[in-house]
Amino acid sequence: MKEQKGINVLSLFDGMSCGQIALDKLGIKVDNYFASEIDKYAIKVTQANYPNTKQIGSVTEVKGEGLPEIDLLIGGSPCQDFSTLKFKREGLRGSKSKLFYEFLRLKNEINPKYWLLENVQMKKESKKQLDKHLGVTGILIDSNKFTAQNRKRYYWTNIPIAKIDDKNLLIDNVVDKKVDEKYYCKEHQVKHYENCKYVAEGNSIEVIDFYNKSIKYNKANCITPHAFRCDRSATNIIKVNNRLRKLTEKECERLQGVPRDYTNFVASGQRYKMIGNGWTVDIIKHIFKGLN
Repeated sequence: MKEQKGINVLSLFDGMSCGQIALDKLGIKVDNYFASEIDKYAIKVTQANYPNTKQIGSVTEVKGEGLPEIDLLIGGSPCQDFSTLKFKREGLRGSKSKLFYEFLRLKNEINPKYWLLENVQMKKESKKQLDKHLGVTGILIDSNKFTAQNRKRYYWTNIPIAKIDDKNLLIDNVVDKKVDEKYYCKEHQVKHYENCKYVAEGNSIEVIDFYNKSIKYNKANCITPHAFRCDRSATNIIKVNNRLRKLTEKECERLQGVPRDYTNFVASGQRYKMIGNGWTVDIIKHIFKGLN
């Protein structure tokens, strides 16, 4: 039998290589995986799990002519200047989110067969700008269709996306009933949440209602890089057996579809940070099913 030919992948803003996890789960053979990333902790985790990854540095220094033919270009450009959680949003003018133009530059330079860009839910004006630059309309997909986490993200791609079925996973399917005492909030931290509303819909784990909106509260809030905190900036506090605690690293990995202890090569705070900055792997896996 003829051996399957692998693909060449260029991943910009690669983080901990969630795109590579999705390809691996699908059994898609990769000949070369080029990763553009500058965070040393994310690089350490990637290389520990996928030692054949070719790290090529900052996206601003990557040149299309120095690469072989690329079959798949992927990336999740920085979102800070787009995020609706940020009061003063500069959109594409922002120092971080303007790195989108590096994705666009390389897309035009290498002309890949397939490509995918991910970013946060944003203002209509910014969304229309990205649609125009990329020539396709970004699709909003909520991670709660695939896992027990509310996480809305836009995906722009030329890969055909199949119909999405809701897996109906609840936070009870993810949360461990017994965890180390270190994950529970201290008395002075608990006071931050005295006025918060807790909502449980048919599940024993209660999730904080920060926004008082009609969303699925039997799901965890969106995992953020601050998931290691129990203070006011946290969005990951849950009530279990009438006690408040943050989600564990393993629980956050499950909510993002990341293999168990995939990030267990760096300190706890760095684990939470890269999981929060990462992709929901099962969404990427679903999209990659459309690769020919």
